[in-house]
Amino acid sequence: MSNNGIMTLMNRNEMIDHLESEDFEVLIIGGGATGLGVAIDAASRGYRTALVEGYDFAKGTSGRSTKLIHGGIRYLEQLNFSLVMEALHERGLLYQNAPHLVSNLSFVVPRYHWWEGPFYGVGLKLYDVLAGKLNFAPSRILDRDETIEAIPNVEQDELMGGIRYNDGQFHDARMAMTLAQTAVDHGAVIANYAEVKGLLKEKGLVSGVEVLDKESGRLAKVRSKVVVNATGVFADQIRRMDKADSPTLIEPAQGIHLVFDRSFQPSDTAIMVPHTDDGRVLFVIPWNDRVLIGTTDTPMATPEIEPVALNEEIEFIFRNAGRYLDRDPGIDDVKSVFAGQRPLVHPGGVSGDSKSISRSHEVFTSESGLISIIGGKWTTYRKMAEDTMAHVIPLGNLDPRPCVTENLRLHGYLDRNDPAMPENDLFRVYGSDSSKLNSLQEAEPELATLIHPELPYRGTEVIWAARNEMARTVEDVLSRRTRSLIIDAALSVEAAPKVARLLAVELGYDEEWEQNQVREYTDLAKGYLPK
Repeated sequence: MSNNGIMTLMNRNEMIDHLESEDFEVLIIGGGATGLGVAIDAASRGYRTALVEGYDFAKGTSGRSTKLIHGGIRYLEQLNFSLVMEALHERGLLYQNAPHLVSNLSFVVPRYHWWEGPFYGVGLKLYDVLAGKLNFAPSRILDRDETIEAIPNVEQDELMGGIRYNDGQFHDARMAMTLAQTAVDHGAVIANYAEVKGLLKEKGLVSGVEVLDKESGRLAKVRSKVVVNATGVFADQIRRMDKADSPTLIEPAQGIHLVFDRSFQPSDTAIMVPHTDDGRVLFVIPWNDRVLIGTTDTPMATPEIEPVALNEEIEFIFRNAGRYLDRDPGIDDVKSVFAGQRPLVHPGGVSGDSKSISRSHEVFTSESGLISIIGGKWTTYRKMAEDTMAHVIPLGNLDPRPCVTENLRLHGYLDRNDPAMPENDLFRVYGSDSSKLNSLQEAEPELATLIHPELPYRGTEVIWAARNEMARTVEDVLSRRTRSLIIDAALSVEAAPKVARLLAVELGYDEEWEQNQVREYTDLAKGYLPK
C-alpha cells in the first residue's frame, strides 16, 4: 500500500475511480517528463497527488527526444554556463538514480582544421570542469587513427583527428513510464486518456479540473488545492482555459531525427558535428541497434500532437551528415523519421528565431492560482519539478516538507553492476522488474514469440504493458512501451495485427476493435516514413 492507502499498481480503472472520489493537494495536467517529475516530487514529499494526461504518457515531446541526458555542449558557445552546470549535475543524478536506463556514451568530434583541436579541446575541458565530481570521464584529443577506430564511418578525406568526450544516453519513453511508476509507488493517482476540458474555480481561484475519461466518455470533477499546468507545447491552451486573453508564452520549435541501420555508425561511439548550416550541432548516435541522426530547429506556428517532419528538415540532415560520413545515407536507407516539438519559453511573443530562445525553464503563477511550468528539457526534469514545488507549497498553504528527489532511486533501480541485470538480459530496461517479465514468460511460454521476426520485442512485453503500464492501444505498445515505430516504421506496421490480437484478448475487446486499431496505427505510421 502507498502512503495514502492506494495500492501501488498501475491499474487505470482503479485510478479513474480514485480521481473521482478523492480530493488532492497537488494535481498535475500533463504526463510527459515535466508533469511526471512534479508528480514524483509532490508524492514523495507525502502530498496527496494526482496527474491526468489527455493522451498517453510521453505521447508528445518527451517520447521524441535525441535520447541523450546531457549538459548541452552548444550552450558553452553561448556562454550559458549556469544552464550547462545545472544540466550536468542533473545528468549525474539520473545516472545514479536510474542505472537501468541511463548509460555512459562516448562522443567524438572529428577535426579537419588545425585550430579545431585547441578550440574544441578547451571547450570540452570546461565541460569536464563544470560537471565536477559527477563527470563521466575526462575528454581527450585523438589522433587520426584513433578517430577512425572510434567512428569508422567518418569522412576520412583531410581528417586530422578528433576529440573524445562523454555524455549520457537513455530510453526516453521507457524513462517516462519509469517516472509514472515511481510516482505511483509514492502514492500518486495517475491516468492516461484523461483529458482536461476545463478548470474549476471557487471565488475566482482555481480549485480543480473537469476531466473527460476518453474510454468511458464520463466527465468528472477533480478537486485540488493547487493545479499545475505541465503540458509542454500545449501550455498556452491550458492557460487560456484560465484566462482567455493570456499572452503567448510558448514558441514550438521542431526537431527531427532520421533512423538508419547500424552500419552507418557501426561502433558504440557517437559523432558530434559541431556546426551545421544553421549553427546547431548535429548528432550521429548508436541507439537500440540503430543509428539516429538529428536534430533540426524549425520554428512552428502551432503545436501538434503528431508533428510530421518537413522535407526541408530531412534534406538538412542529409546535407549536413553527409559532410562527416564516408558512406552517405540516402532516402531509401531511412527506417523511420520522427519529429518532436520543444516548448521554448518566449514571454514576449513569437520571435521566428528559435535558436535565440532560452532552453531554461520558468514557472508562472496566474492571478487565479494556476501554476504553469514551461520550457526546460529532459535532463533537467527533476530540477524543474523541485522549482515548481517551491511555488506550489506556499500557494496551496501546504505543510512545508523537504524535496527528497536528488537521491531518490527510480522504479526498477538495480545497481549498475548487479548480476541480476546482465547486459544481455532481454528485459534489461525494466530494471528489477525484469525478473517479473521473465516469470510471466515462463508462466505463459507462448508470449516468448517475437512480435515480428526483425524486431527485438516479444509478446511478453505487450501483455506486461497492458497489465502493468496502462497501455490501451496498439500505438501505446508499438510507439512507446516498445520503440518499434522508431526502430523501423514499416516493420512495426507488419507487427500491428499480432499486437492488436494480444491486446484484444487481454483487455476484452472484439475483432472489430482489433481491425480499427490496426487501421489507425497504419495511418499513424505513415507519418514516420519519409515521403
